Amino acid sequence: MCRSIKTLRPPAIPEKATEEEIRAAALQYVRKVSGFRAPAAHNQEVFDAAVDAVAEATRDLLEGLKVRGAAAPAA
Repeated sequence: MCRSIKTLRPPAIPEKATEEEIRAAALQYVRKVSGFRAPAAHNQEVFDAAVDAVAEATRDLLEGLKVRGAAAPAA
């Protein structure tokens, strides 16, 4: 597991995760899985697409989680 990826849901963080936090976690995940800190130019497009896909999946996950004991968000 990437040690630099932090938990992005309450109560680990008090507020909703920011776009920057989600993107940073996605980037760390793709770096770990691919084995590249920075991809070569011929891999940049697929690397960036993977970061986008992981960030989107992360947003979907965080929005769908229901944390027991957490206050319902204000409408």
